[in-house]
Amino acid sequence: QVQLVESGGGLVQPGGSLTLSCAASGSIDRVNLMGWYCQAPGKGRELVATITRTGTTNYADSVKGRFTISRDNAKNTWYLQMNSLKPEDTTVYYCYARTGSVTYFANWGQGTQVTVSS
Repeated sequence: QVQLVESGGGLVQPGGSLTLSCAASGSIDRVNLMGWYCQAPGKGRELVATITRTGTTNYADSVKGRFTISRDNAKNTWYLQMNSLKPEDTTVYYCYARTGSVTYFANWGQGTQVTVSS
């Protein structure tokens, strides 16, 4: 089991930047994919960005060129650098860690609110 703790959310003006952090503990050696999802009220969780242990990244089309995911394996932490933020980026962001091989398991953080507003 993997425990995830997010930090870094908050209120920012349009065009501003925020960095989200996700600190992982527990069965870290079983994590093979790390990332961020978001969930707006009344909707399911949607992919924002993921990164593998070797650094391969994947982004939602809506954030390409604005958001950057990175990880520090030594610190068991990954980050989401969010630039050029838009009001439509306002939502709750969840840290995600996938474990398992034949069968995958999803581990989630508690969520952190990002609000983009003037």
